[in-house]
Amino acid sequence: MSNLKTVLITGASRGIGLLAAKALAERGHYVYASMRDIKGRNKSAAEELQIWAGENKLSLEPIELDVTDDQSVNTAISKIEAQRPLDVLVNNAGAMPTGLTEAYTLEQAQQNFDVNMFGIMRTSRAALPHMRGRKSGLLISLSSAAGRFAMPFFGLYCASKWAMEAYCEALHYELEPFGIESVIIEPSGHGTDLVKTSPAPADKKCVEAYGPMAGGRESLLGMFQDMFDLGDPGTDANNVATKIVELVEATSARPIRTQVGHDMGVSAVNDAVAPIQAELIKGLKPVYMGETTDA
Repeated sequence: MSNLKTVLITGASRGIGLLAAKALAERGHYVYASMRDIKGRNKSAAEELQIWAGENKLSLEPIELDVTDDQSVNTAISKIEAQRPLDVLVNNAGAMPTGLTEAYTLEQAQQNFDVNMFGIMRTSRAALPHMRGRKSGLLISLSSAAGRFAMPFFGLYCASKWAMEAYCEALHYELEPFGIESVIIEPSGHGTDLVKTSPAPADKKCVEAYGPMAGGRESLLGMFQDMFDLGDPGTDANNVATKIVELVEATSARPIRTQVGHDMGVSAVNDAVAPIQAELIKGLKPVYMGETTDA
């Protein structure tokens, strides 16, 4: 196909990141599948990807990148830019803490934001100077249905996703003059390993103080896993990978937000907020686009 892109995906050792990396490579795009500790715990994942790409004669390259480390991010972006212009950054890396909100320590909250929020800031700030120089580029950031509402035992996760949505949407408006788009994907529950790797709250004494509610974490995670085990097509993680491909290959303006999977009321929230947000931006646009005139 024509108009092939160079794409960097964070958190591509498994889950949606891995599926998206493969899907994009199969479409002919040049894909950098980033992951932490590529010579250690993710060595086998990187090697398997390289073998798969070689056997299928596809352009896919695993690359070391830890979204929580400034130097790691800057080194990866510099390496890519030295080889070819980066067209698309897919901010996929993330963690899903599940449990009583009060029982997460401040250190845990900072660690989660370091991945879900500040990780996106690091990669975006490293990639955007190059994109602005070329006046083209695309940022696709993976949020969640939890980025549009709050629910028990998801307080920390929702907070990080709300924060990253605000950041990514602000970028959407500010990058418009440079021909760059910043868009958000809001998946509902999909069958990845986020359930199995979900960080639990560390303050055990606080958890115990909640009595029967202390079992909420296990109940919620169990509910998700039961839903995934049913094999419902709406929870297939390939749905998200497919949507990422569609956004990368879109030939017209992309929506700021794209919901994937079971709606859970997210579209209704987006539809209700959109006209209010549009009116606000309409009033601010002359200011942030530098169109103000002296009275």
